[in-house]
Parts: sequence; structure tokens; C-alpha cells
Amino acid sequence: MLYNLHVKNLALIDEAEIDLGPGLNILTGETGAGKSILLGSVGLALGARYSADMLRNGAKNGLVELTFFVDDEKLEKKLKALDIFPENGMITLSRKLMEGRSVSRINGETVSMSTLKDAASMLIDIHGQHDNQTLLHKKNHLALLDLYAGEEIRPLKEEMEKSYCAFQEVCLQEEEASLDEESRRRELSLAQFEVNEIEEAALVPGEDEELEELYRRMTESRKITEAVGETYRYTCEDAGANASDCLSRAIRAFQEAAEFDETGAQLYSQLLDADSLLNDFNRELSEYAKSFEFSEEEFKETEDRLNLLNHLKAKYGNSVTEILTYCEEKKQRIEQLRDYDSFRERLKEKKEEALAAVRDASGRLHRIRKTNASVFAEAIRRQMAELNFLDTRLELRLSDTGHFSAGGRDEAEFYLALNPGEPMKAMGNIASGGELSRIMLAIKTVLADEEDTPTLIFDEIDTGISGMTAGKVAEKLRLIGKSRQVICITHLPQIAAAADVHFLIKKEAGDSAVKTEIRLLDEDQSVGELARLLAGASVTEQIIKSAREMKELAKSET
Repeated sequence: MLYNLHVKNLALIDEAEIDLGPGLNILTGETGAGKSILLGSVGLALGARYSADMLRNGAKNGLVELTFFVDDEKLEKKLKALDIFPENGMITLSRKLMEGRSVSRINGETVSMSTLKDAASMLIDIHGQHDNQTLLHKKNHLALLDLYAGEEIRPLKEEMEKSYCAFQEVCLQEEEASLDEESRRRELSLAQFEVNEIEEAALVPGEDEELEELYRRMTESRKITEAVGETYRYTCEDAGANASDCLSRAIRAFQEAAEFDETGAQLYSQLLDADSLLNDFNRELSEYAKSFEFSEEEFKETEDRLNLLNHLKAKYGNSVTEILTYCEEKKQRIEQLRDYDSFRERLKEKKEEALAAVRDASGRLHRIRKTNASVFAEAIRRQMAELNFLDTRLELRLSDTGHFSAGGRDEAEFYLALNPGEPMKAMGNIASGGELSRIMLAIKTVLADEEDTPTLIFDEIDTGISGMTAGKVAEKLRLIGKSRQVICITHLPQIAAAADVHFLIKKEAGDSAVKTEIRLLDEDQSVGELARLLAGASVTEQIIKSAREMKELAKSET
């Protein structure tokens, strides 16, 4: 669930921080107090488009932080797939907003916008008026049906996708195999030439890297040889002036002192150790010098071999391994081209098998969808009836697109009749904005157990409703709040009364600017806010009593 929201320097918000609770969180406030700004800030943290004019006047940067508490193993597994690991069960999504750009972070680590959005989609789901418009597009109706079908359909959808991809691949192979006799001969000749050129080179995996290192040592050997030679002269070779001879004379000179006392003996021992180390160094240096001894013939052979490898790389691959892989592919192609009629026949058989698999998976997918479509539509209709859609008829109709896709051949569309005697029409053609909000709420109620998103935000859920319908909407929000966290911005007292946690968003005039503040309301303060929603400025004792009764009634209904 969303545990904490922190906003700084955004529009009217100077700095605000709220700790949200489980169940139904309600935010109320007067028009223009900043409710939409708060919801917009959440959207920004989740990756919505940002522009510098969203910043508070005079501020150079802003910040939005969302901290989530994660205690679901399935959700943790999905997040770990994105390399996101909760710290003590907490995940913080933040977005620092600056002029012209923004920086996104998860648990303090900078991430790409796509990663932020992927993580956010698992943690929170925002539904506003714009999101309800998804019901107007029938392409989204099939996705809702598949979500309702859940585990029954998920493995089959994966099978369908694999079968369709295999079929597409065979179709592509068949298309590429459409050669006339002259084209076949040309391709065969070129393939044979390429295979011969590669095989004549007798390539060995990894030899390009070894040759490049050897060539580098050869080209730099003169410089290294001079340095090694000079070092060897100083340590071992110069007559009477090298380190080895000087050290030997020092040992002889210090031998008498070594017999004088314990300190002298220790120093003498160190001198002997230094002599031994120097002798070992000289031997290893001599061997190292030999490794840089190359003949002109060796250099020429290495250079020619590298030129050949680079020539083949330019034509067939970036490494010897890739070149050899290319060669094997061409050998297979040669076999196909030599017996082209048989190859085409095998492709045809393979395509028929792939098409049969696609048809089978698509057919089984259709049958599952058809079974679930009527049950899903009836479940939504019952929820709609409880939201004051009386005598409403709802169907989810499946039709054939006429072609296969990774999702099968089906498309789905909701058909609706809001009043008795009216013909069924496509939902997108007859439902208003307010009706769509309630229909989406009904769908969310039905899908509450299928969706994994732990936090839902509803904005403008109260558009176009009042009275009894508002009370029904409140019941549904509270019902969903029993299985997941719900955050709702509203101006209706019937919905606000159902709150498990109630926040007030208020606009305050300061010394130099207007700013938005958010505060948690206790029981009495919540009742006072309900009274304001009921009566506006003229709040009487009777109104307060009515507000308290409304709140108590909302609690008793759950």
C-alpha cells in the first residue's frame, strides 16, 4: 500500500507530507484547494509528463516521493524481476523536478523512466475521468475479460502467443523461400563461395584475440626491449657497476660486522635476502626479455593472418565465433538450395502444422472467453444495479476479427441498454462520463480479487451523481477497501462518510503567497468536514448531527 506521500514546490504546494492508511482514504476540500494538484503530483512520481511551469512560483526544483509498504510475495517477485528489492518492506519512488528535466529514483538509485513506470504499474492504479475513457474503446474490453478469466486463461494465452510466433516465423521462411531457378542458382553459387572462403581460412575460435595481443606485443616490442635491456644492465650486466656486483661487495664488506652482535647478524641476513631477491629478479627479467624476441618472418605471418581475419570479419561477423556460425548457417542453406523442391515441401508441411496449432489454441481460447463473457457481464450488471443502474441490461459480445494474432481471433465489446425497452448499443456510444465512472467502479469491484495492484486511486468517481447513488458508490469503494488500499478524492458527503482515513486539503493565504496544506482529521474533525460538505458555510447543530449520523450509518453498513 501507499504508506507516505511527500510533495515539495509543486504549484500551490510549498511542502506537504501525509501518511496514508489501509482501507478507504478520502481526501476532501473546497474547489481550488489543490486536490487535483495532489493527484497530479502522484502521477508525476509515477512517470507522467512534466513541464517546468508545474513548479511553484520562484522554485528552481520540486520533489515528489511515494513510499510503499510491500508485503505480498507475488508482488515482491515481480519487482525483483526488475532488479527492485524492498528495503525492510519499503519501496520509495521519487522524482526530482527541475527546469526542463527530471530525475527518477527508486530507493535512492537513479532509474530510467520506463523502469519507474513498470514498477509503478505494479504498485498503484489511478482512475480518473480520462482513464474511464478506456471503456469507450472495445480493444480494452477483451483485456478486461481475460483478466476476469484469470488463471483459467493465462496459460492458454501464453501457448497462443508461442504458437502464433512460430507460425509467423514459418510464414516468413516461406516468403523468403520464393525463388525462381536463376535466383536459386545465384544464391547457391554465392553461398558455396562464402563457405569455401571461410573453410580455407581454417579458423580457430578465439585466435583473433590471441593474434591481436601478439601483434600488439610485436609492435611495441622494440620500446619494451630497450627498457628491459637497460634495466638488466643496471641490475646484472654492466662490468663492475651493476646492482648485483655492488650487492656482492657489500655482503663481503659486512661479513665481519655480522659476527659482532645480534643486530649486525640481522642486518647481514637482510642483505643476503636482498641479494637472493635480486638474483631471482634477474632470472625472471631475462625470461621476460626473451618473450619480446620476434623475427621479421613471425611479424609478417602474424600481420597477414590478422589482415585475413579482419577481412572475414568485415564480411561475415564481428568475431571468429560469429564467422563460424555464419558458415554453418550457409551450409544448411546450401543443402536447402540443392534440394529446393523438397525444402519447399517441408516448409509447407511445417506451415500447415503451425497453422493447425494456432487454430487449436485460438479455438480453445475462444471457448474459455465465451464461457466467461456471460458470467463476467452478469457479475458487472449486478454490481451496476447496486450503483443505481436499475433495469439495466449488459452483454459482452465476442466476435471474430477474421485474422489470427498473438491473442487469438477474438475481439470483445460491451453492449448496454440503460432503460427498459431500449435496444442494446455499444457502451461507447451511449454512456456518459459519470456513468462510465460508475461502470468502471462496478468492473473494479468484480475484478478486485483478480488484480494484483495493492493501491487504487479514484478521482472524479462522483461525477454526475448525488443522493442514493452516491451512497451506493461509497459502499463499493469501502468494499474494495477491504481487500486493498483505496484513495479517493471527492466533494460528496455520502462518499466522504465512508472513509477509514479522512484528509482535508485546504488553501491557506500566507504573508507572501497562497499555499496548499493537507492534514489528517480525527473523528470530530471529519464530522465537521462532512457538515461543511452538506451545508456549505451555514453549518448548524442539526447539520452536524446529520453528518455524525451519516458517518455512523456508513460504518454500520460494512
